[in-house]
Amino acid sequence: MKLLAIDTATDACSAALLIDRDLRERSVLAPREHARLILPMIESLLDEAGLRLAALDALAFGRGPGSFTGLRIAAGIVQGLALGAELPVVAVSDLAALAEGAMRRHGWPAVLAALDARMGEIYWAGYLRDEDGYPEDVTGEAVSPPLDVQAGRERHWHGAGPGWGAHGPALAAALGRDVTHDAGSLPQASDVARLAVRDFARGAAVVADEALPVYLRDRVAWTR
Repeated sequence: MKLLAIDTATDACSAALLIDRDLRERSVLAPREHARLILPMIESLLDEAGLRLAALDALAFGRGPGSFTGLRIAAGIVQGLALGAELPVVAVSDLAALAEGAMRRHGWPAVLAALDARMGEIYWAGYLRDEDGYPEDVTGEAVSPPLDVQAGRERHWHGAGPGWGAHGPALAAALGRDVTHDAGSLPQASDVARLAVRDFARGAAVVADEALPVYLRDRVAWTR
C-alpha cells in the first residue's frame, strides 16, 4: 500500500507518506502558512522516496472538523492531485485522527477528542479502541458548548486535543469526573494515513470531486 496523506485542519500543517509499513512525515506548527507549506512537504516526501504521484494507490486528507480555511486548503489540494493522477481519495475525520494519536501514544482505551470550535463551542466525539487497536466512534461527531457534551458518564474517558486546553473544567463537569488529557495534541497526517489504510480496505475511498470537507457547524464563515 502506497498512500499520501495531508492535514491542515488546525494550526499544525503536515504531510505523510506511507509505503507498506514505512511511514515518513513532515509536520510543523504554522498558523496561516498551510497553503504555502503543504505542497513543498508533499514534493519532499515523494522525492525522498523516489516516487511519482501516479505510483500511489490513494490519497487521504483530514476532512474536518476544524478551521474553515484549513479544510478548504486540504480538500482543494487533494482534489487537484487526485484528478491529475487519477487516484482515489480517503477522507478521514480529524477527531478520529486525534483519538488515533492519543491511543497510540498513551494506550488509552477510551478517548474523547475535542477541538476548539471558538464561539464558546467545541467539536467533539468519543472513541473506543477496537480489537485491532483503531478508534471506533461511539458518540457521533458534534459541535456544542462543552457543558452540553453527552458522552456517557459511565465510561472512564481520556481527553485529547486543544478543546481540552480551552474548556477542560467544563468538559470534566459534563463528564462528571476529572479527566486525564493531552490538550497539546493536534491531528497529524501520519494518523490520517493510518486510518486511511483501514478505511481504504473497507471500501471507503471516493473519486476526487467527492472528497469534501466536513464542517459540522452551519456558521462556517468563522476563520482563524
